[in-house]
Amino acid sequence: MRVKILITDPLSKEGIEKLKEEDDFEIKEALGLKEEELVETIPGYSALIIRSGTKVTRRVIDAATDLKLIGRAGVGVDNVDIDAATRNGIVVMNAPEGNTISAAEHTVSLLLALSRNIPQADASLKKRKWERKKFMGTEISGKVLGIVGLGRIGREVAKRAQGLEMKVIAYDPFISQKMAGEMGVTLFELEELLPQVDYLTLHTPLTSRTKNLIGEREISLMKSGVRIINCARGGIIEENALYQALKNGKVKGAALDVFEKGKPFGSPLLELDSVILTPHLGASTEEAQKKVSLDIALQIIDALKGKEVRNAVNIPVISSQLRRKIGSYLSLCERMGELEAQLVEGHPKEIRISYSGQLANFDLKILTATLIKGLLSFDLHEAVNYVNAPVLAKERGIEVVETKKSKEERFANLISVSLITNKQEKLIEGTVFEEEPHIVKIDDYSLDFIPEGYLLICANIDKPGAVGKIATVLGKHQINIGGLGMSRKGPGGKNVSVYILDTPPPPEALRELSRIEEVLEVKLVNL
Repeated sequence: MRVKILITDPLSKEGIEKLKEEDDFEIKEALGLKEEELVETIPGYSALIIRSGTKVTRRVIDAATDLKLIGRAGVGVDNVDIDAATRNGIVVMNAPEGNTISAAEHTVSLLLALSRNIPQADASLKKRKWERKKFMGTEISGKVLGIVGLGRIGREVAKRAQGLEMKVIAYDPFISQKMAGEMGVTLFELEELLPQVDYLTLHTPLTSRTKNLIGEREISLMKSGVRIINCARGGIIEENALYQALKNGKVKGAALDVFEKGKPFGSPLLELDSVILTPHLGASTEEAQKKVSLDIALQIIDALKGKEVRNAVNIPVISSQLRRKIGSYLSLCERMGELEAQLVEGHPKEIRISYSGQLANFDLKILTATLIKGLLSFDLHEAVNYVNAPVLAKERGIEVVETKKSKEERFANLISVSLITNKQEKLIEGTVFEEEPHIVKIDDYSLDFIPEGYLLICANIDKPGAVGKIATVLGKHQINIGGLGMSRKGPGGKNVSVYILDTPPPPEALRELSRIEEVLEVKLVNL
């Protein structure tokens, strides 16, 4: 029986031709299907290939009785219901590398256009005006470029900027100082970086941590006359704050390829001559479209033929036999990585993973990869998957050390993770009880809680009334406490508490908590 593959978005011919070379594949192109049409069409197909146009909803996935793979020709998978696909055992894969050069080149193009007012001068001349003085430009040689996010695209931008004799500095919480130094880039914390830059470019995914990363407060830290470029994701910049800063002259100019609401029609930014806007052209080159088309085609072919599964964003691919043995620990490892990412401070240098008990008898590469994925996903989001996580850690100068020991006195199995940064070392231990992941230790404090939902983790001096003050602040802001775990060294010492919350406290509540006399540290975690 021939394997049926459905393509519902335009795909470059190179990828389609590669699929058609397989004698046992049947390829159908049905572009622009609405949800109802896709629900009717999808039964019987083993693979679905899309770009950004097709919405793969829960209804579509539930109707896909034979679907094994969803392939996204590109990076973002926001248009796929990942949870529904995972529950149905469908592997979702993307092609994250094909657009790297195109996106980097578009960033540099906008940087140069900003510096020399090229779009504005072009529009003026086409109106039969000759306004040389109005469009006086600025040299970029010798200027400071700040890059937020030194992933694949950020690194390519850094190379090109250095070739243009710019000084490049960066903020990336998951790049080591050593690795950045090898790129000729100096790392800073965001608040240290912002006052130094003449140009700021963003190359980070949109996550809970990066949403509105550049807002009114961050812009206030920048020097007057700064120029800002965003070819990454809409929502990283708070557009109203940017508009006000452009109006009052704090920001000299901005170039945006992505926007908070997809299409910026109706945005006041369209009114400003100091803003250059492009319709999400970062990956819109013939070369990039050929690469992602061919990449996803080759990935689909290998996966359907039972070979290597690459760039799976939702399901770690392991044998059914091994999954039965260690499957319940996959969720634990991912949550431990996410927890480390949200608790630790500084740039990671080394992650030490120790497996104890019966787990030590198995090949645990997939658990290590899953843990690293959880750690890096908090900032890299869709760019990291179960296959590339160890490679991305290596690229960022993070050394991964894995050890095993067959004996574990406290639990049948235990996973210990120590993340070492340039500022601290953070230890987290976890295990599985009755198929549920549990965190049983943070640093020197024994606890027991399920790592999911909103968790408020507080360190405070163990004094009467301290916990009551914390609960009072939460109650004042209508935050219900669903559970509480607590550990201390002794009366009057340090106490660590984990509050399981029904809803996240607002920023003002967190500020109030940090001002409580007995509170030493407060962190909100979302798992």
